[in-house]
Amino acid sequence: MGKKSKKAGDNVSSRLALVMKSGKYTLGYRSTIKSMRSGKAKLILIANNCPPLRRSEIEYYAMLAKTQVHRFSGNNIELGAACTKFFRVGCLSITDPGDSDIVKAMSPES
Repeated sequence: MGKKSKKAGDNVSSRLALVMKSGKYTLGYRSTIKSMRSGKAKLILIANNCPPLRRSEIEYYAMLAKTQVHRFSGNNIELGAACTKFFRVGCLSITDPGDSDIVKAMSPES
């Protein structure tokens, strides 16, 4: 059972790497909130070690903006590595997925 979840995490990471190359995104808490308030965010990714108050605030804004939220299976260091960055990333918003199908893949219908 552990291998299946690892495969799903790798799948998200590969799609996220494609977004980093071809799409538009914002990294960090403040810019994620700004993109949701402006209505540009399509998908929000949150690291699993994001503080609970911050996570619930992001999820609340996402509910108001009708934006999908996905909890990334790794911590903020692993999320930063999946974004091909050398720093920690607690949350990020994808405004334009580019060539990636990450928004469709994360939708609850699929």
